[in-house]
Amino acid sequence: MRRTFKYYRIMLVRHDLSAGLSVFLVALPLCLGIALASGAPLYAGLLSGIIGGIVAGSISGSQLAVSGPAAGLTTLVAASIISFGDYKIFLLIVIVAGAFQLLLGLLKLGAIANYFPSAVIKGMLAAIGIILISKQIPLALGYDRPDFWTTGFPELFSSKNIAGHVSEFNDHITRGSVIIAIASLAVLILLQQPFAKKLSIIPAPLFAVITGVLINAALNATNTFHLKTSQLVNIPSDVFANISFPDISKIFSSIEIWKDGITVGMLATLETLLCIEAIDKLDRHNRITPVNRELVAQGIGNITCGFLGAIPITAVVVRGSANVDAGAKTKMAGITHGIFLLLAVLFIPFLLNQIPYASLAAILLVTGYNLAKPKLFKNMYSLGWKQFLPFILTIIIILATDLLIGVSIGLLLSVYFIIRNNFKAEYRITKTVRNGIETALIKLNSNVTFLNKVNLKKALDNVPEYSMLTIDGSECNFIDYDILEIISEFENKAKDRHIELHTIGVKKVNVTAIH
Repeated sequence: MRRTFKYYRIMLVRHDLSAGLSVFLVALPLCLGIALASGAPLYAGLLSGIIGGIVAGSISGSQLAVSGPAAGLTTLVAASIISFGDYKIFLLIVIVAGAFQLLLGLLKLGAIANYFPSAVIKGMLAAIGIILISKQIPLALGYDRPDFWTTGFPELFSSKNIAGHVSEFNDHITRGSVIIAIASLAVLILLQQPFAKKLSIIPAPLFAVITGVLINAALNATNTFHLKTSQLVNIPSDVFANISFPDISKIFSSIEIWKDGITVGMLATLETLLCIEAIDKLDRHNRITPVNRELVAQGIGNITCGFLGAIPITAVVVRGSANVDAGAKTKMAGITHGIFLLLAVLFIPFLLNQIPYASLAAILLVTGYNLAKPKLFKNMYSLGWKQFLPFILTIIIILATDLLIGVSIGLLLSVYFIIRNNFKAEYRITKTVRNGIETALIKLNSNVTFLNKVNLKKALDNVPEYSMLTIDGSECNFIDYDILEIISEFENKAKDRHIELHTIGVKKVNVTAIH
């Protein structure tokens, strides 16, 4: 125990303290931006980062993954908050989600992510990216009404009074926001270029935020295009006095609370497990994270988030990869990043309140683009329709309805393709003609189940009269009883149709006893 403590202390001083500071600088704007996109109080995003770093980070078995609010949950969180219209009730959903994850971990069901097809997961993340982009465009433009996608923007393409609609739309745009958003986007894009590697000491999101703060200060100084107070971050000077707490008395008041809670828990679990897999691949020491322990850590973290007024957390790829790049060696880096966030909330909220929403919108526009890159669509299309159809259908259904329905339908379509493949894969037919007699060989493969029943029956019915048929099951590990029954029934028909039937490795069943 003493040696372990000494090891962590040495790693903290040499590597993890500086890595934690780097991750803090990446996480700070993302915590604010994700809370903004979720429609939650901005302090809730910061609290999630603190809990993800300190609570989940302490319990987790991952040495490099870092937890906090995730872009992948924004759509679901925003929909739940709007649906219930009460943030205190939404916090109950977060508690249920955490309890669900804790239960999965205790039951050792961490392998659940392996049962979701890759096409559906990629479609889900791409849809979230598209929704994220659509939500940030009005903020980037400084549009001051809630009707951007319902009437404001669509009316620009109306055939009646186009000039009037353009003029009205223009009146509701804030020039300062547009300038800040464009400048922040330019910074984010430029810092991703190879020539900007020397500037990688400052994380790109932080650079974008600093750019926005400086431009806003310049606009205020010149009294031109300055932002409204409502277009700047507003963190209370005493955050802990303004925290919302859940209304526990209503936890059994609606089945929707439990439905949304399990949905959030499932999505958070998928995102966490995918992130853990990605971060483990970046670990130079090849350490493997115990997934069930990770679900316990995330579950306890989300239960804590719910009780303390924060939005849900997951392990996050952006923070984890930033942690690896910064030279982190142990979990102390992730914990340290949470401590830095706590100190920022306690001592410098006045600095955070200088950040324009337009800069946060720019960061989230890039995040959304990375989730739904055109290259992703091209790659999925190149894999063929069996991958592309579940992918694109998941996206369309999520955009048209909600995340749970979209993922469910995408999953059903993937299962349909699996069943179709199974129909074709578990036997093959070879036909030849010997001495003028048509000869057919039906080779049964490893596992033949009732799913192959219909196609096999058709194949047997199509065997012509006065021919020879061999059914070879010698290499089968398993032949379903339904299949054996069909072969036994065909044996009786074969005599009447003058078909010479041979079976190899196929057990005969008594069909007459059944009928």
